[in-house]
Amino acid sequence: MEPLSSIVGFLENKTILVTGSTGFVAKVFVEKILRIQPKVKKLFLLLRAKDSTSASTRLYKEILSKELFVVLKEKWGSSDLSNLISERVTVPVGGDISSKDLGVKEVDLKNEMWNEVDVVVNLAATVNFDERYDVALAINTMGPKHILNFAKKCVNLKAFIHVSTAYVCGEKAGVMAETPFKMGETLNGTSGLDINFEFKVMEEKLKQLKEEEKLSEAAISAAMKDFGNKRARRFGWPNTYVFTKAMGEMLIGEARGNMPLVILRPTIVTSTIKEPFPGWIEGVRTIDSLAIAYGKGRMECFLGDPNSTIDLIPADMVVNSIIVAIAAHASRPGEIVYQVGSSNRNPLKYSSIQLWGHIYFTQNPWTGRDGKKVLVRKVKILDTMESFHSHMSLRYILPLKMLELANIVCCHYFEGLYTTAKRKIDVVMRLVELYRPYLFFKAIFDDKNTDKLRAAAKNSMDSRDVFHFQFDPLTINWEDYMMNVHLPGAVKHLFK
Repeated sequence: MEPLSSIVGFLENKTILVTGSTGFVAKVFVEKILRIQPKVKKLFLLLRAKDSTSASTRLYKEILSKELFVVLKEKWGSSDLSNLISERVTVPVGGDISSKDLGVKEVDLKNEMWNEVDVVVNLAATVNFDERYDVALAINTMGPKHILNFAKKCVNLKAFIHVSTAYVCGEKAGVMAETPFKMGETLNGTSGLDINFEFKVMEEKLKQLKEEEKLSEAAISAAMKDFGNKRARRFGWPNTYVFTKAMGEMLIGEARGNMPLVILRPTIVTSTIKEPFPGWIEGVRTIDSLAIAYGKGRMECFLGDPNSTIDLIPADMVVNSIIVAIAAHASRPGEIVYQVGSSNRNPLKYSSIQLWGHIYFTQNPWTGRDGKKVLVRKVKILDTMESFHSHMSLRYILPLKMLELANIVCCHYFEGLYTTAKRKIDVVMRLVELYRPYLFFKAIFDDKNTDKLRAAAKNSMDSRDVFHFQFDPLTINWEDYMMNVHLPGAVKHLFK
């Protein structure tokens, strides 16, 4: 890869379309661009809304009002920032990626975007592992193709960046290469993956459910979630999320033509490590749900292999890689995959996170609403599914069966108690089955392409670039990051 010219300089006078603008990484991306390059020409921010007026409301309420933008406001001053945002740079666009032309209804606005956009960054997705199949197909699979088709109409387009996920690899063990999917490729060798057919069977299933009498919307939703996971497992993916993301990659890879296409696959994205300040996070992610449960004293055991590697990467490093990739591939036709994670260069074990979590919450106990400090204890490790099922049987399922019997004998006197207990156990079992592939994950993500991207950036960086575009996981001291950045950030921003 050839050395790059100044990356900050490259962004000057560029117009960027960002989808999924209210998402965690998208906000970090927007803040970064505005902070380091006020001479960017324009940021079109696509938000799910019926029109630009509604989109503008969402822009200020869900993006610009966030604490994330405090450094930007201090740098430019609140009045200067307001002028920068409202008069020249940030343009909210109401739309929907599941629709043709992204659901943008204003003709003049569409023409303006097609004439001005230089770069498209797709960050839109539904990240629920067991999303309804119809919803996940519309957003994660067809959404990228709609965005690509929109990008093809942009006469000045220089690059298309599609942010996917490294976990499209499924449950495979070993080293996962940075290779694009081929149309119809499966993870288990099963033939017959046809994306058009997946839409057809989804529509038939949904129609069938809607025609059934007495089925509530909740029941239809649950059935569509189960159906999505069933279709995913048929072809070797563990859940609807990664299956529909993989199919989205296939569609844009096939339809890209001569477009410069970058598929960026981050691993588990965590709080910012440096910019705009350490520890900002929004939305509960995989390890944070565990941290919240543990810090609040609600976690008595941990299911998973403590010696497994968990692949984390801070959000600002992901954003840095996106921006460097834009500069590196602008006006250079081709398709390339970048895996942005830490497992290959700076691996982190679950056992380390457990240790540091215990130390942190022992030294900094969470204070509950009752004003009492929560005292945490070391959790019991269940390192196999067999040990988990044994634990659940003795601790919960056997008592539940006894409660069921008592309920029957006592003429359903304990019906409410039994129903509530059964529902909680059913939820736990479903979540465990959903997250099981990641609790015992054995893959390492190769990042040879990403390393070349880092090298190209390093060889060309001026002083501004060196400060602004670090995304080498080797620079992360995991203990310092977890103890002094991520866990304090999670407590501040996620604990309620």
